[in-house]
Amino acid sequence: MKLTDCHNIDDFRALAWRRLPWPVFDYIDGAADDEVTRRRNRDAFDACDLIPRVLAGVDRIDMKTTIFGRDIAMPLFLSPTALQRLFHWQGERAVLRAAADAGTVAGISSLATIGLAEAGALTGGPKLFQLYVHKDEGLNRAMLEAARAAKFDAVALTVDTIVGGNRERCLRSGFTSPPRFTARNMLSYAIKPGWGLNYLLREKFSLPNLSAHVAEGSSVPKSVADYFTSMLDQSLDWRRAATIRRQWDGPFCLKGIVAVEDAKRAVDIGATAIMVSNHGGRQLDGSIAPFDALADIVDAVGDKVEVICDGGITRGTHVLKALSVGAKACSGGRLYLYALAAAGEAGVNRAIALLRAEIERGMKLMGAKSLADLSRANLRWR
Repeated sequence: MKLTDCHNIDDFRALAWRRLPWPVFDYIDGAADDEVTRRRNRDAFDACDLIPRVLAGVDRIDMKTTIFGRDIAMPLFLSPTALQRLFHWQGERAVLRAAADAGTVAGISSLATIGLAEAGALTGGPKLFQLYVHKDEGLNRAMLEAARAAKFDAVALTVDTIVGGNRERCLRSGFTSPPRFTARNMLSYAIKPGWGLNYLLREKFSLPNLSAHVAEGSSVPKSVADYFTSMLDQSLDWRRAATIRRQWDGPFCLKGIVAVEDAKRAVDIGATAIMVSNHGGRQLDGSIAPFDALADIVDAVGDKVEVICDGGITRGTHVLKALSVGAKACSGGRLYLYALAAAGEAGVNRAIALLRAEIERGMKLMGAKSLADLSRANLRWR
């Protein structure tokens, strides 16, 4: 199977499975407990039908929108995700360049494998920094200061990782950051020599935004779930979130909102955007899917903040459904991580291009010349 054989996100997933050691693949692919929510995130879109309109004269369409104060060329962007150097040696550099080429936002995680200064200098494209609040307040301040110095457009405070989710695939494989090679998993790494040579012979793995403050995750192996539980500040509350908002003078997003009451409180503390998200089903299994939560949240706060649907997006039609409900944009992680693992920057470029083409084709088939033409009149729930 080659990159040119990939025509949808599931194809990229299949190629990533061939390229990655199984502990690394399962880290991307897996979720919490029985993975009910991970499946539900995608299935939620299938329970909603599109109602196309015809004879609309759609030779030209406009899919541009504005998010985090930046104009973007398509209503889909790349969510911040951790540890990208483990999936392909190009890591965040590939993702940043691909997003900039496509005219959309790239999200960079606190647990990124390049520093914020390098990320800021790499492209002039729109960039979102995702903040995990650590027990080390000096680390929290340092990351916000670095994001400001690097001229990031916005900060997203993740609020759904107060403890790590029970990611059983990672427990079975022993996956850690950095990888810990054991008798149990060594064969899975050994049979993927391309991955192993790139990991061992290229630049040393690290989490540079953290490494000056904490060794865990960067030089001391730790599972991501254990990292969240032991290193993040479990006393994080609305008062603290409001304080962090005051420390950042640009667009500010809360990532991990699925309750209407929390969306309203996000407005109260001055958030300019919310990402309706359940962390890809990796935290609380059995929680509501972002698309299922979207309508109530849009009705409550959609005229006050930018509402982003994050999770379960694998098709352009998923984006159209979320926009028809009232989302300003959509985002996802696995949709480009599979492509990154499959073929680096070329893979991410192809995945974005395919999704963009699906959005454009879907808009034409829906009779929508612009995003403003999409509304709930286009939808029917089963």
